[in-house]
Amino acid sequence: MTTIDEIRDNFALLDEWDDRYRYVIELGRMLEPLSEAEHSAENKVQGCVSQVWLSKRIDRDANGEPRLNYIGDSDAHIVRGLVAIVLTLFSGHTPKEILATDALALFDEFGFRDHLTPQRSNGLRSMVDRIRNDAREALASAA
Repeated sequence: MTTIDEIRDNFALLDEWDDRYRYVIELGRMLEPLSEAEHSAENKVQGCVSQVWLSKRIDRDANGEPRLNYIGDSDAHIVRGLVAIVLTLFSGHTPKEILATDALALFDEFGFRDHLTPQRSNGLRSMVDRIRNDAREALASAA
């Protein structure tokens, strides 16, 4: 499994945006497949121009703390790669860790704001918002 630091390092090595887009697409190809059943209305992320699905599973760690695990998919190659980056950043983490992560700052560091269409940027924000809402719900139900 690729870490967010490896993705950051690889982005730093790629000067050209064509190469970065290819890398993002390659990350999307490595996503775990999403079953037909998980391509559901419940898993669909609203606010994305492309179709995006995020399937959530909550596990508990040794301390009984919830950990949110995701698999995801999109019908667009670049967006599928963005899903892979979002899942690398958030999946497997506790709600508190998720809420403490500034995903948008990371995406700015990667240059996405300047190199993605406004629709794709909105979709990226929608994915992050969905996961952050899941984290808030998990915290509330654990309290």
